[in-house]
Amino acid sequence: MKFKAFLSEHGVNLLERRFLPALDKMGKICHLFLTRDHAIFLHNLLNGDGVQCIAQFRKEALFDDYRISSQNEDRIAFTIDVSLLLRAVRSSVSICTEFGNGPSANRLQIKLVKKLPPNCTQPMPFLTFETKGYKSAVIQDVPISKPLSRAEVLELQTALDVAQELPPTLVQVPDLNQLQNFVERMKHVGDLLNVSISKYGDLHVQISTTLITLGAEFRKLLVIGEQAEAPTEERNLSAQTRSERAISRGDAQSVQVSIRHFSRSLQCHLAKPDCTFYGIAPQGACLTVIFQFFIPGTRQTDKSISLHCRLPVLDPGSS
Repeated sequence: MKFKAFLSEHGVNLLERRFLPALDKMGKICHLFLTRDHAIFLHNLLNGDGVQCIAQFRKEALFDDYRISSQNEDRIAFTIDVSLLLRAVRSSVSICTEFGNGPSANRLQIKLVKKLPPNCTQPMPFLTFETKGYKSAVIQDVPISKPLSRAEVLELQTALDVAQELPPTLVQVPDLNQLQNFVERMKHVGDLLNVSISKYGDLHVQISTTLITLGAEFRKLLVIGEQAEAPTEERNLSAQTRSERAISRGDAQSVQVSIRHFSRSLQCHLAKPDCTFYGIAPQGACLTVIFQFFIPGTRQTDKSISLHCRLPVLDPGSS
């Protein structure tokens, strides 16, 4: 199997300043899944005990030149330490900035190699960054796992296909900072967060203990997918009563998630998304958060980039 590519300036900026800092907050180790058309970062897809996070890039979003070949339909996957990857990208950028000049300036090559580390008898796989200056080259090796087998790649692909299914109703949260500040205060109250989402465009988050109940409601949000008109006679009822009635009518769903997981998913704001949507999967299987990105200078979705999280529920279908 072979992989070699040149990171574009835009790709370096996306990884160094936005996505790798966000992914680093999601967990130390992730899968990097390379296909003919995409580079995909995957957290926790093969074990369901944490927040699943998927960042997918079309090859043109990150690379100028992209070459991949394997006997598994040109698919290669391995695990990698995100913090080491971020460190390698950052130091390569600083070398490019400091020494890069002439026709080969800012050419950052990335490739898969096998090398024999010191005091080892077996060659080990690395993702290597090579920064070529005018008179010299700097090489940085990021250790990776042994590439996944054909069966393991198929398992990863199957998990990815399942994770990309959209909830029937999504509501847009306009101010992620406001939600983040509220959740930070909630973390001191308890561990379990109840989240309900209605087809009317309501998002209700609540945390309860024997002594206190603390909640926040976002109303009349933009709805994508299945939607409905809220009954006018319920307009002045409490948020909790409206939510309970909407769930009983089938116009809303409610799940319970770890507030730690919810807070961690909000770290994706480091990737600087333009929009954020929340939805609950059918039968309350998980809470999904989708981050949307616009083509710079427009309000059009950048379809070359996608990022979303899936939070495991602690009490499926709870209401």
